[in-house]
Amino acid sequence: MAIKHFLQFSDFTLDEFEYVIERAHVIKRKFKNYEPYHPLEDRTLVMVFEKSSTRTRLSFEAGMHQLGGAAIYLNTRDSQLGRGEPVEDAAQVMSRMCDIIMIRTFGQDIIERFAANSRVPVINGLTNEHHPCQVLADVFTYLEQRGSIAGKTVAWIGDANNMLYSWLQAAKVFGFHVNVSTPAGYDIDSALVAADNDCYTVFPNPSDACQDADLVTTDVWTSMGFEEENAERLKAFDGWIVDSDKMKRARPDALFMHCLPAHRGEEVSADVIDGPQSVVWDEAENRLHVQKALLEFLVLGRIAA
Repeated sequence: MAIKHFLQFSDFTLDEFEYVIERAHVIKRKFKNYEPYHPLEDRTLVMVFEKSSTRTRLSFEAGMHQLGGAAIYLNTRDSQLGRGEPVEDAAQVMSRMCDIIMIRTFGQDIIERFAANSRVPVINGLTNEHHPCQVLADVFTYLEQRGSIAGKTVAWIGDANNMLYSWLQAAKVFGFHVNVSTPAGYDIDSALVAADNDCYTVFPNPSDACQDADLVTTDVWTSMGFEEENAERLKAFDGWIVDSDKMKRARPDALFMHCLPAHRGEEVSADVIDGPQSVVWDEAENRLHVQKALLEFLVLGRIAA
């Protein structure tokens, strides 16, 4: 089978996503019923981390073990990558010793260069520009809770970060619309959005972006690598908190999502993230199930049900 990577959301077609999502439903059902399922027995996942992580490491490591394989954790600080080994050289070596690789790093160019020199599939566990695994879990969660996301409206409240760019790509694939509200100076970078992507509308007022939304989602105001901007961002993002007033502008059955970790009282109020419309814990758990389906698909291809 030809090598296929998952470096950004647009790397898969709708048909491929529908297959992976269906497999995620099956795999999750087996997990909940305590049914052993080991299609990746004797297969190895290497996880390369340059950025810190809780959910990404746990979901990939636990997921690979549950599929019958092994997961190896590498931190760039403790490997030759941290001592200046070229990304291309590391990819050549690592991909000869394992079956699939997940990388969580800073620049998208790093993972693109790695994949170009890899003999096995490479998964983006997060970069500054894209977070496709999280948005895949979010779409899966919406489908579980409300059915098809096609034709729906997602409100993004916050800065134009990796989550937003993956949401914009997902909108193009699945046929939904994104209402985007970012503070001045934290706007969408047109270089990271396809020229023909007409699946979003920008709103200067975050409350207006929530009007009639089916899903409201946000992220921390200061992402990893931007900590020195924290004080400045707290001022710039004043008014961009997702609170009960904004959720009231959304549809009565609207969901709230957050990729976590969250800062209650900053980007989201406690009554929203801990309230009845929030599905953040299901969303976090679903990282495990969709990534198991992703691992299965990238290593084995399509399999019989």
